[in-house]
Amino acid sequence: MKEVQDHWFKKAKEDGYRARSAYKLLAIDERFRILKRGMRVLDAGAAPGSWTQVASKIVGEHGEIVSVDLKKIDPRGLAKNVRLMCGDLRQISLKDFGGYFDVILSDMAPDTTGVPMADAAISVRLCHALLDLSKEVLKVGGDLAMKVFEGGEYLELLARAKNIFCEAQGYKPTSSRAESVEMFIVCSKYKGRKFDQATTTTRVKPPPAAGWKSGGA
Repeated sequence: MKEVQDHWFKKAKEDGYRARSAYKLLAIDERFRILKRGMRVLDAGAAPGSWTQVASKIVGEHGEIVSVDLKKIDPRGLAKNVRLMCGDLRQISLKDFGGYFDVILSDMAPDTTGVPMADAAISVRLCHALLDLSKEVLKVGGDLAMKVFEGGEYLELLARAKNIFCEAQGYKPTSSRAESVEMFIVCSKYKGRKFDQATTTTRVKPPPAAGWKSGGA
């Protein structure tokens, strides 16, 4: 398995990507075709920037990628259609973002505790926060792709996503570690705010900012 992971790491270096996670987004887009030229995309938890690199190439010069992270993202080598923002997603307004998005991407994950059930629960909470964010900044008909750790609350999260989007399904790219609980939920065609039937038990608060970890694995 280590040889497989070394393959993706080396390939990322050869192809000029900042992390091997770039191939996860490439696989997601090859399967679901969520990114198109001219789109406006939010990359949530974007550091170190590999998903931003992939998305910026696909949307082209007439598209825009807004990449947000608690950490500063190195702008060197990024395309001109990339706009970097450093801050907490929950504190950035639609006006600050510059308008609605066609797609939201997220490869972020919580800092792990070493307790699988706890890590999965926190990851699910992050994803609920992204669903909440979708209601604020995603265009009707837009798409969302987000990373989650499978666990006891995964199916509840997936059910909520299916209420809000016309389609939602789990997907695991070949570049993900076989033994990893990492999964991506790909949601297509956002229905609009009125379709979110989340209860008080499912609409939970995201973890504090210190518990967020950028993507890039």
